Amino acid sequence: MSSAATPSTPLPVRTPSSRARGRHRRPERPEIPAGAPALLIAVPAEAGPAAQQIADELVSLVRAEQPGIDAAAVYLDAADPVADGYPVADDADFSTDGGADPRPLATRAVVPTLAAALARDAEQRAVGNQVAAPVVVPLLPGTSSALQAVLTTVEGEFTATDALGPHPLLAEALHVRLSEAGLARADRARLFAVNTSADGVVLATVGGEEAVRQAGITGVLLAARLAVPVVAATLDQPSSVASAVAQLRGTGCAQPALAPYLIGPEFDVDQLKSIAAEVDCPASEPLGAYPTIARLVLSRYLGALGIEQDLDLG
Repeated sequence: MSSAATPSTPLPVRTPSSRARGRHRRPERPEIPAGAPALLIAVPAEAGPAAQQIADELVSLVRAEQPGIDAAAVYLDAADPVADGYPVADDADFSTDGGADPRPLATRAVVPTLAAALARDAEQRAVGNQVAAPVVVPLLPGTSSALQAVLTTVEGEFTATDALGPHPLLAEALHVRLSEAGLARADRARLFAVNTSADGVVLATVGGEEAVRQAGITGVLLAARLAVPVVAATLDQPSSVASAVAQLRGTGCAQPALAPYLIGPEFDVDQLKSIAAEVDCPASEPLGAYPTIARLVLSRYLGALGIEQDLDLG
Protein backbone atom coordinates (compact mmCIF):
# COMPACT_ATOMS: atom_id res chain seq x y z
CA MET A 1 0.00 0.00 0.00
CA SER A 2 1.36 3.31 -0.97
CA SER A 3 0.75 6.70 0.48
CA ALA A 4 1.18 10.18 -0.98
CA ALA A 5 4.42 11.87 -0.12
CA THR A 6 4.09 14.73 2.32
CA PRO A 7 6.59 17.52 1.75
CA SER A 8 8.60 18.54 4.76
CA THR A 9 8.46 22.20 3.74
CA PRO A 10 5.56 24.24 2.34
CA LEU A 11 5.27 24.43 -1.41
CA PRO A 12 6.40 27.74 -2.83
CA VAL A 13 3.67 30.28 -3.43
CA ARG A 14 3.59 31.70 -6.93
CA THR A 15 4.10 35.44 -6.88
CA PRO A 16 2.52 37.30 -9.78
CA SER A 17 4.75 39.48 -11.90
CA SER A 18 4.79 43.12 -10.90
CA ARG A 19 4.16 44.01 -14.53
CA ALA A 20 0.92 42.85 -16.06
CA ARG A 21 1.18 41.41 -19.54
CA GLY A 22 -0.86 41.80 -22.68
CA ARG A 23 -2.23 44.81 -24.50
CA HIS A 24 -4.56 45.76 -21.65
CA ARG A 25 -1.80 46.10 -19.08
CA ARG A 26 -1.14 49.54 -17.64
CA PRO A 27 2.33 50.86 -18.38
CA GLU A 28 4.72 51.14 -15.46
CA ARG A 29 5.30 54.66 -14.20
CA PRO A 30 8.87 55.77 -14.79
CA GLU A 31 10.71 57.28 -11.85
CA ILE A 32 11.57 60.96 -12.12
CA PRO A 33 14.94 61.79 -10.52
CA ALA A 34 15.21 64.26 -7.66
CA GLY A 35 15.86 67.79 -8.82
CA ALA A 36 14.31 67.13 -12.23
CA PRO A 37 13.27 70.22 -14.17
CA ALA A 38 9.72 71.50 -14.10
CA LEU A 39 7.28 70.70 -16.90
CA LEU A 40 5.79 73.82 -18.44
CA ILE A 41 2.87 73.18 -20.80
CA ALA A 42 3.04 76.06 -23.28
CA VAL A 43 -0.50 77.11 -24.20
CA PRO A 44 -0.39 78.74 -27.67
CA ALA A 45 -2.85 81.47 -26.78
CA GLU A 46 -3.39 84.46 -24.59
CA ALA A 47 -4.33 83.72 -21.02
CA GLY A 48 -8.10 83.63 -20.71
CA PRO A 49 -10.93 81.63 -19.12
CA ALA A 50 -11.45 79.22 -22.04
CA ALA A 51 -7.77 78.42 -22.42
CA GLN A 52 -7.33 78.14 -18.66
CA GLN A 53 -10.03 75.50 -18.32
CA ILE A 54 -8.39 73.18 -20.86
CA ALA A 55 -4.89 73.83 -19.50
CA ASP A 56 -5.88 73.24 -15.87
CA GLU A 57 -7.59 69.95 -16.74
CA LEU A 58 -4.52 68.74 -18.62
CA VAL A 59 -2.20 69.69 -15.76
CA SER A 60 -4.42 67.69 -13.40
CA LEU A 61 -4.33 64.70 -15.76
CA VAL A 62 -0.53 64.89 -16.06
CA ARG A 63 -0.17 64.99 -12.27
CA ALA A 64 -2.49 62.01 -11.96
CA GLU A 65 -0.36 60.08 -14.47
CA GLN A 66 2.88 61.05 -12.72
CA PRO A 67 2.31 62.00 -9.05
CA GLY A 68 4.89 64.37 -7.65
CA ILE A 69 5.76 65.95 -10.98
CA ASP A 70 6.33 69.71 -10.98
CA ALA A 71 3.93 70.66 -13.77
CA ALA A 72 2.20 73.91 -14.67
CA ALA A 73 0.55 75.57 -17.64
CA VAL A 74 2.02 78.80 -18.98
CA TYR A 75 0.75 81.10 -21.68
CA LEU A 76 2.64 82.73 -24.51
CA ASP A 77 1.01 86.06 -23.79
CA ALA A 78 -1.22 87.64 -21.16
CA ALA A 79 -4.56 88.89 -22.43
CA ASP A 80 -6.02 92.16 -21.20
CA PRO A 81 -7.41 90.82 -17.90
CA VAL A 82 -9.94 93.61 -17.45
CA ALA A 83 -11.38 93.33 -20.96
CA ASP A 84 -11.44 89.53 -20.92
CA GLY A 85 -12.73 89.12 -17.37
CA TYR A 86 -9.66 87.10 -16.44
CA PRO A 87 -8.54 87.23 -12.77
CA VAL A 88 -5.25 89.00 -12.05
CA ALA A 89 -2.76 89.39 -9.22
CA ASP A 90 -3.70 91.30 -6.09
CA ASP A 91 -1.06 93.97 -6.72
CA ALA A 92 -1.74 94.34 -10.45
CA ASP A 93 -2.50 97.83 -11.70
CA PHE A 94 -4.44 98.17 -14.93
CA SER A 95 -5.87 101.62 -14.37
CA THR A 96 -4.86 104.58 -16.52
CA ASP A 97 -4.45 107.01 -13.63
CA GLY A 98 -2.22 104.84 -11.44
CA GLY A 99 -5.04 103.92 -9.06
CA ALA A 100 -5.60 100.43 -7.65
CA ASP A 101 -7.66 97.80 -9.42
CA PRO A 102 -11.19 98.30 -8.06
CA ARG A 103 -12.33 94.67 -8.42
CA PRO A 104 -12.84 92.45 -5.33
CA LEU A 105 -9.76 90.54 -4.18
CA ALA A 106 -11.66 87.26 -4.47
CA THR A 107 -11.80 87.67 -8.25
CA ARG A 108 -8.03 88.02 -8.68
CA ALA A 109 -5.26 85.50 -9.32
CA VAL A 110 -1.90 85.37 -11.08
CA VAL A 111 -1.74 85.18 -14.87
CA PRO A 112 1.14 82.73 -15.56
CA THR A 113 3.10 83.42 -18.74
CA LEU A 114 6.17 81.61 -20.04
CA ALA A 115 8.24 84.78 -19.83
CA ALA A 116 7.23 85.31 -16.19
CA ALA A 117 8.05 81.71 -15.25
CA LEU A 118 11.50 81.95 -16.82
CA ALA A 119 12.12 85.32 -15.16
CA ARG A 120 11.34 83.82 -11.74
CA ASP A 121 13.82 81.02 -12.40
CA ALA A 122 16.47 83.58 -13.34
CA GLU A 123 15.84 85.47 -10.11
CA GLN A 124 16.31 82.28 -8.11
CA ARG A 125 19.61 81.54 -9.84
CA ALA A 126 20.76 85.10 -9.24
CA VAL A 127 20.56 84.58 -5.47
CA GLY A 128 22.45 81.30 -5.62
CA ASN A 129 19.60 78.78 -5.80
CA GLN A 130 19.97 75.86 -8.17
CA VAL A 131 17.05 75.73 -10.56
CA ALA A 132 17.06 73.33 -13.51
CA ALA A 133 16.00 74.77 -16.85
CA PRO A 134 12.35 73.75 -17.33
CA VAL A 135 11.09 71.55 -20.14
CA VAL A 136 8.57 73.42 -22.31
CA VAL A 137 6.07 71.20 -24.13
CA PRO A 138 3.95 73.00 -26.76
CA LEU A 139 0.25 72.25 -26.37
CA LEU A 140 -0.16 71.62 -30.08
CA PRO A 141 -0.86 68.46 -32.10
CA GLY A 142 1.64 69.55 -34.75
CA THR A 143 4.44 71.98 -35.36
CA SER A 144 3.76 75.70 -35.60
CA SER A 145 6.00 78.23 -37.31
CA ALA A 146 4.34 80.99 -35.30
CA LEU A 147 5.06 79.23 -32.01
CA GLN A 148 8.69 78.62 -32.95
CA ALA A 149 9.07 82.31 -33.76
CA VAL A 150 7.71 83.23 -30.33
CA LEU A 151 9.94 80.76 -28.48
CA THR A 152 13.05 82.18 -30.14
CA THR A 153 12.26 85.61 -28.69
CA VAL A 154 11.61 84.46 -25.12
CA GLU A 155 14.51 85.21 -22.77
CA GLY A 156 15.59 82.57 -20.28
CA GLU A 157 16.87 79.02 -20.00
CA PHE A 158 14.55 76.24 -21.10
CA THR A 159 14.38 73.12 -23.27
CA ALA A 160 11.57 73.05 -25.83
CA THR A 161 10.26 69.72 -27.09
CA ASP A 162 8.54 68.91 -30.35
CA ALA A 163 4.77 69.19 -30.61
CA LEU A 164 2.59 66.24 -29.60
CA GLY A 165 2.06 64.71 -33.02
CA PRO A 166 1.79 63.03 -35.36
CA HIS A 167 0.84 60.07 -33.16
CA PRO A 168 -1.65 57.18 -33.08
CA LEU A 169 -3.05 58.47 -29.78
CA LEU A 170 -4.11 61.66 -31.55
CA ALA A 171 -5.95 59.57 -34.13
CA GLU A 172 -7.73 57.84 -31.24
CA ALA A 173 -8.72 61.18 -29.72
CA LEU A 174 -10.02 62.44 -33.06
CA HIS A 175 -12.04 59.26 -33.49
CA VAL A 176 -13.60 59.64 -30.06
CA ARG A 177 -14.52 63.30 -30.70
CA LEU A 178 -16.16 62.33 -34.02
CA SER A 179 -18.03 59.55 -32.23
CA GLU A 180 -19.23 61.97 -29.55
CA ALA A 181 -20.61 64.22 -32.29
CA GLY A 182 -22.48 61.31 -33.85
CA LEU A 183 -20.22 61.35 -36.90
CA ALA A 184 -18.54 58.00 -36.30
CA ARG A 185 -19.55 54.84 -34.49
CA ALA A 186 -17.03 52.75 -32.64
CA ASP A 187 -17.07 49.47 -30.75
CA ARG A 188 -16.12 49.51 -27.10
CA ALA A 189 -13.13 47.22 -27.21
CA ARG A 190 -10.88 48.75 -29.84
CA LEU A 191 -12.63 51.92 -31.02
CA PHE A 192 -12.57 50.69 -34.61
CA ALA A 193 -15.43 52.03 -36.67
CA VAL A 194 -18.39 49.76 -37.37
CA ASN A 195 -20.36 52.34 -39.28
CA THR A 196 -20.14 56.08 -39.75
CA SER A 197 -22.54 58.82 -40.71
CA ALA A 198 -19.60 60.72 -42.25
CA ASP A 199 -18.15 59.16 -45.37
CA GLY A 200 -15.16 61.50 -45.50
CA VAL A 201 -13.29 63.70 -43.02
CA VAL A 202 -11.47 67.01 -43.35
CA LEU A 203 -8.74 67.23 -40.71
CA ALA A 204 -8.43 70.95 -40.04
CA THR A 205 -5.39 72.37 -38.29
CA VAL A 206 -3.29 75.53 -37.92
CA GLY A 207 0.44 76.22 -37.97
CA GLY A 208 1.56 76.39 -41.59
CA GLU A 209 2.50 73.93 -44.33
CA GLU A 210 4.51 71.61 -42.07
CA ALA A 211 1.60 71.40 -39.64
CA VAL A 212 -0.71 70.35 -42.49
CA ARG A 213 1.80 67.72 -43.62
CA GLN A 214 1.98 66.29 -40.09
CA ALA A 215 -1.80 66.38 -39.82
CA GLY A 216 -1.88 64.30 -42.99
CA ILE A 217 0.17 61.60 -41.25
CA THR A 218 -2.31 61.44 -38.38
CA GLY A 219 -5.04 61.55 -41.02
CA VAL A 220 -3.74 58.30 -42.51
CA LEU A 221 -4.04 56.69 -39.06
CA LEU A 222 -7.55 58.09 -38.63
CA ALA A 223 -8.59 56.87 -42.08
CA ALA A 224 -7.47 53.36 -41.11
CA ARG A 225 -9.70 53.50 -38.04
CA LEU A 226 -12.76 54.91 -39.82
CA ALA A 227 -12.33 53.25 -43.23
CA VAL A 228 -13.17 56.56 -44.94
CA PRO A 229 -10.94 59.07 -46.77
CA VAL A 230 -9.33 61.82 -44.67
CA VAL A 231 -7.90 65.03 -46.15
CA ALA A 232 -5.83 67.57 -44.17
CA ALA A 233 -6.43 71.31 -44.52
CA THR A 234 -5.37 74.50 -42.81
CA LEU A 235 -7.69 76.83 -40.92
CA ASP A 236 -5.20 79.63 -41.52
CA GLN A 237 -6.72 79.81 -45.01
CA PRO A 238 -10.48 79.08 -45.02
CA SER A 239 -10.28 78.37 -48.76
CA SER A 240 -8.09 75.38 -47.89
CA VAL A 241 -10.94 73.79 -45.95
CA ALA A 242 -13.39 74.49 -48.78
CA SER A 243 -10.98 72.90 -51.28
CA ALA A 244 -10.60 69.80 -49.09
CA VAL A 245 -14.39 69.44 -48.82
CA ALA A 246 -14.74 69.85 -52.59
CA GLN A 247 -12.05 67.20 -53.09
CA LEU A 248 -13.95 64.71 -50.92
CA ARG A 249 -17.27 65.45 -52.60
CA GLY A 250 -15.59 65.08 -55.97
CA THR A 251 -14.63 61.52 -55.06
CA GLY A 252 -18.22 60.66 -54.15
CA CYS A 253 -18.45 61.61 -50.47
CA ALA A 254 -21.99 62.67 -49.70
CA GLN A 255 -21.53 63.52 -46.02
CA PRO A 256 -18.05 64.93 -45.27
CA ALA A 257 -17.34 66.05 -41.72
CA LEU A 258 -14.90 68.52 -40.20
CA ALA A 259 -12.57 67.21 -37.49
CA PRO A 260 -10.57 69.99 -35.78
CA TYR A 261 -6.98 68.82 -35.33
CA LEU A 262 -6.68 71.27 -32.45
CA ILE A 263 -6.30 71.09 -28.70
CA GLY A 264 -8.56 74.13 -28.43
CA PRO A 265 -6.86 77.33 -27.29
CA GLU A 266 -4.97 77.87 -30.55
CA PHE A 267 -8.06 78.77 -32.62
CA ASP A 268 -11.24 80.71 -32.02
CA VAL A 269 -14.20 78.37 -31.47
CA ASP A 270 -16.76 80.71 -33.05
CA GLN A 271 -14.59 81.09 -36.14
CA LEU A 272 -14.32 77.31 -36.36
CA LYS A 273 -18.11 76.99 -36.27
CA SER A 274 -18.40 79.68 -38.94
CA ILE A 275 -16.01 77.83 -41.27
CA ALA A 276 -17.92 74.57 -40.75
CA ALA A 277 -21.18 76.34 -41.62
CA GLU A 278 -19.68 77.93 -44.74
CA VAL A 279 -18.62 74.55 -46.14
CA ASP A 280 -21.88 72.95 -44.97
CA CYS A 281 -20.17 70.26 -42.87
CA PRO A 282 -21.00 68.98 -39.40
CA ALA A 283 -18.01 69.27 -37.06
CA SER A 284 -16.72 67.52 -33.98
CA GLU A 285 -15.26 69.31 -30.99
CA PRO A 286 -11.52 70.09 -30.66
CA LEU A 287 -9.45 67.49 -28.83
CA GLY A 288 -9.41 69.51 -25.60
CA ALA A 289 -8.36 67.81 -22.38
CA TYR A 290 -8.71 64.27 -23.69
CA PRO A 291 -6.65 61.91 -21.47
CA THR A 292 -4.27 60.78 -24.23
CA ILE A 293 -3.26 64.42 -24.75
CA ALA A 294 -1.94 64.47 -21.18
CA ARG A 295 -0.10 61.20 -21.79
CA LEU A 296 1.57 62.67 -24.87
CA VAL A 297 2.58 65.80 -22.94
CA LEU A 298 4.13 63.64 -20.24
CA SER A 299 5.86 61.49 -22.86
CA ARG A 300 7.49 64.57 -24.42
CA TYR A 301 8.67 65.71 -20.99
CA LEU A 302 10.12 62.31 -20.07
CA GLY A 303 11.77 62.07 -23.48
CA ALA A 304 13.54 65.37 -22.83
CA LEU A 305 14.88 63.85 -19.59
CA GLY A 306 16.09 60.78 -21.46
CA ILE A 307 13.48 58.57 -19.78
CA GLU A 308 11.73 56.01 -21.96
CA GLN A 309 8.00 55.60 -21.44
CA ASP A 310 5.61 52.94 -22.70
CA LEU A 311 2.50 54.74 -23.94
CA ASP A 312 0.59 51.44 -24.24
CA LEU A 313 -1.09 52.11 -27.59
CA GLY A 314 -3.19 48.92 -27.08
